Amino acid sequence: MPSVYIETFGCQMNEADSRYIAERAASAGYSVAAAAEEANVVILNTCTVRDSAERRAYGRMNHFKALKDSDPSVRLVVAGCLAEQDRRLMRERAPHVDAIFGTAELAQLGDQLAAWEADFGESRAQRDARDDMLRFALGGRADGVADAFSRLRAFVTVQRGCSYYCTFCIVPHVRGRFDHRPRGAIVAEVRDRIAQGAREITLVGQTVNAWRDPAGGADFGDLCATVARQPGLERLTFISPHPKDFTEKVLDQLGAIAQLNPRIHLPLQAASDAILRRMNRKYTLASFDRVVTSIRRRIPECAITTDLIVGFPGETEEDFEATLEYVNRGVFANAFTFIYSIRRGTPAARWEQVPRTVALERFGRLLDAQNRVTRAYHDRKVGRIVRALIVGDSKKDASRLTAKTVDNVTIVARKPPDYSDSPACDDHPYARTPWLDVAIESAHVWGCTGTALGRAERFAQSARAVTQPTISLI
Repeated sequence: MPSVYIETFGCQMNEADSRYIAERAASAGYSVAAAAEEANVVILNTCTVRDSAERRAYGRMNHFKALKDSDPSVRLVVAGCLAEQDRRLMRERAPHVDAIFGTAELAQLGDQLAAWEADFGESRAQRDARDDMLRFALGGRADGVADAFSRLRAFVTVQRGCSYYCTFCIVPHVRGRFDHRPRGAIVAEVRDRIAQGAREITLVGQTVNAWRDPAGGADFGDLCATVARQPGLERLTFISPHPKDFTEKVLDQLGAIAQLNPRIHLPLQAASDAILRRMNRKYTLASFDRVVTSIRRRIPECAITTDLIVGFPGETEEDFEATLEYVNRGVFANAFTFIYSIRRGTPAARWEQVPRTVALERFGRLLDAQNRVTRAYHDRKVGRIVRALIVGDSKKDASRLTAKTVDNVTIVARKPPDYSDSPACDDHPYARTPWLDVAIESAHVWGCTGTALGRAERFAQSARAVTQPTISLI
């Protein structure tokens, strides 16, 4: 059986697209490889929202040239936003790339994989082992590789593209304007994911709460209410909304959903009204704060997270201080903070830029402020028992496992003695009972650590005790 390797850059939309690619590859007769040197087809699913992601993608294309030089039969494919934006330039900068598929061409990518399938004999994993130095040099992290825990969380795309044209954002130019998926198709996929074992459904869209049913005109609140009624749904969440599209009606409907995770990502970007106007964000700080208040009134324990940009063109020290002051209020449980990055083709790219040294200094101050708030939020969990959905092995310590609480806090705990060390196994016992009750012992900026006390098959069920390590007193 031939194999495909997938590496993903960027947002949850790209993660959802990579899962779709993996499923199409499986339908075409491919397995999904955990290492590039084991694959017949290597796919980079790229991002162009920030310059760093763009540079990393071109760097990976150059890394993979060594793979093609070693074995010319390997096919290198580039997909995603950078493929859409740089289709012609990419042919010049990376002529060794075999095929390029934009964000609206994933179905064609699946068709191409099916057409190539007959060209491959044995999978590369079945041939002679590759040069160990090549394996070491390539590195990278595989996406789309199914293990016992991957089915527990499911991304369901409800919308593609964006029609808001923020002056810093390239998304409408590479993903196009809003393209809303029909409610019936979304609900059918949700049912399918639940049947496959999903405990948590994440509705994904570039501006997810702007969704409208193309046929009946239902809004995002209607969609979430419909999804919540599906038999077997345990938890529901979504990413990434726009503050202006949270109407009182939508928030009323969200607040009435028992399965809704108490975490809403609400991108602020900046707390200065002058900067928000330059960004074309379509709200003021006061209207944003009203949304925060409305959320907390309906979901008192909700963890609100955000995106923040510093160094946007025209940002003064006064503008930055407004953002810093709002962060210091403790509004956000966590934040993704960025230094403004010029994106070709956007209005802000043509404006006078904030000096890099100034932007870096502001970024450091903002990061320090939000880290203090985030650490305080995590500190409040110490001494409590929290329920979290297992992710799998800790990436840093094989003796520990990782889980996520419903408010999206990372939990790391020691593996109980009955935890299998073969997470790829379909009948892994912890995949059948994936909800962990963890006693939180310490907090950090990145999350919390603790001890797993119990596990349950369903979120609403009581946990049964897990086996604890035997302590020898001899």
